[in-house]
Amino acid sequence: MSTIAIVSQKGGSGKTTLAVNLAAAAEAVGQITLIIDTDAQATASQWGSWRNDRAPEVIDSAPPRIQHKVEQAIAQGATFIVVDTPPHADSAASRAVEVADLVLIPCRPSAFDLAAIRTTVKLIRLFDKPAFVVFTAGPPNAPKIYQDAIDLVRGFGIEACPHLLPDRAAYRHASAAGASVLEFEPDGKATAEIVALHMWACAHVNMSISQHVEV
Repeated sequence: MSTIAIVSQKGGSGKTTLAVNLAAAAEAVGQITLIIDTDAQATASQWGSWRNDRAPEVIDSAPPRIQHKVEQAIAQGATFIVVDTPPHADSAASRAVEVADLVLIPCRPSAFDLAAIRTTVKLIRLFDKPAFVVFTAGPPNAPKIYQDAIDLVRGFGIEACPHLLPDRAAYRHASAAGASVLEFEPDGKATAEIVALHMWACAHVNMSISQHVEV
């Protein structure tokens, strides 16, 4: 059982793109998956409606109801829950982080975006949850840019996920078709990247839960 919160206080970081594709990757390997959309813009919910009831299911939730929705989903058999949050909404982000087993912070590798994640990092520290920055929408081949970004976020006291989600047209085309990149371009680079990220996230959740049980 995994609950992943996608949190960033900055708009345009790729939260919903990460949320829906991560959930689709979980669904593809047989996990019973749910996306909880807490954003008033309801972008994930719109994506879900375009899918005509194909999994993963997307439901909306007001911030105070996130905990209840997660508990309800678990009781009904959900094994992988992704909580998509709005920007500039501390209440939704706080509630999502509180229920999460793992927090992912999508961030473009640019100076303004990197500076903006400090607020998100401070919020996550309040709950002492495992969290990682996921670099999104950057150039596919720019190792120096990503290494500089990794070094910078380490200075903020947080590590970066080793799996990047660079800017790829497949994400835009898939979303417009109400699909995930796994469905739109099964053998594409975007699919390989999101599948690797999903496997890494599951491994980190299992490790975190094991450490908690040992303690």
